[in-house]
Amino acid sequence: MTTEATATAGTLRRLSDEGVSIWLDDLSRKRIESGNLAGLIADKNVVGVTTNPSIFQAAIGSGEGYEEQLADLAVRGVTVDEAVRMMTTADVRAAADILRPVYDATGGRDGRVSIEVDPRLAHRTAATIAEARQLAWLVDRPNVMIKIPATKAGLPAITEVIGQGISVNVTLIFSLERYREVMDAYLAGLEQAAAKGLDLSGIHSVASFFVSRVDSEIDKRLTAIGTGEALALKGKAALANARLAYEAYEEVFEGDRWTALSGAKANKQRPLWASTGVKDPAYKSTLYVDELVAPGTVNTMPEATLNATAEHGGITGDTVTGGYAQARADLAAVEALGISYDEVVTRLEDEGVAKFEVAWQDLLKAVEKSLGSKGADAA
Repeated sequence: MTTEATATAGTLRRLSDEGVSIWLDDLSRKRIESGNLAGLIADKNVVGVTTNPSIFQAAIGSGEGYEEQLADLAVRGVTVDEAVRMMTTADVRAAADILRPVYDATGGRDGRVSIEVDPRLAHRTAATIAEARQLAWLVDRPNVMIKIPATKAGLPAITEVIGQGISVNVTLIFSLERYREVMDAYLAGLEQAAAKGLDLSGIHSVASFFVSRVDSEIDKRLTAIGTGEALALKGKAALANARLAYEAYEEVFEGDRWTALSGAKANKQRPLWASTGVKDPAYKSTLYVDELVAPGTVNTMPEATLNATAEHGGITGDTVTGGYAQARADLAAVEALGISYDEVVTRLEDEGVAKFEVAWQDLLKAVEKSLGSKGADAA
């Protein structure tokens, strides 16, 4: 490791030492084959990777690094959906192999790579379960996590998939109520797995609680109100929401229901802070890292946020557990101005699913075009 790398790694090491696992919120064939991912693991404390439809749309849509596989798929005459699945699972499989030493060293806690079910299935329980099983089979690596959105239809799918012994990353969580439902779905899945005699120690899960998008939506409304009181609340709602999510996590995983599962060597479902790149340039670029430090959490970062944290992050210890009263006060103050928390989080969930659907459709169109041109070349 270079002197510069050692210096920048110091902040990231402090973050890891506080109990925060650093995952990279990005993946591409180029990142894998260039050695970039391996370098981030070696130099910047990255111990996991998350993907989503938007990430794959950006990676595969560019075509860079996928030319040979696209040509092979075109010659075989595969469908667009099959082609996309072959490319995305190949990337996740390769990343899982790179992260396998981390997985082994942490007993399966980290070294994880997440891949999401087709976002078009977000409101179909049975299809989500079938897709999750298929993805786990296609990737065929013990350190894969299947991402299932925290929609109403997703909740029973989470329980069923966990109950079958498949590790799950629950995504698109915005509300505290839905987060409690997600934890309940996880515990129910563990109970099903235990009833089948499965080894609970091998089942892992994270719950991806989205952060910056909450501020984006609420800040927009606070700006529209425009009073001094309203403007003073900008940039506070997302952190308040996340801190109260951690409070809920502590409550659930200290309760009697968890105690029974813990005795069977089950793993806690860790909170994962997602959407941690700031959207407002007025905010410090590491806001959603510095202010969400708590034991037993994951922070999945775009590379720009990872680099910013390494260079000027302010890691000062736990910045979550002492802030519950203030967090409640901040959300109450937002509500008092006429901004409905329930309406905001419902809108964000709907928009989150819709954005991933659009990204997936764009990816399918790009691959369809590439297959067509590659097929014509082969002919």
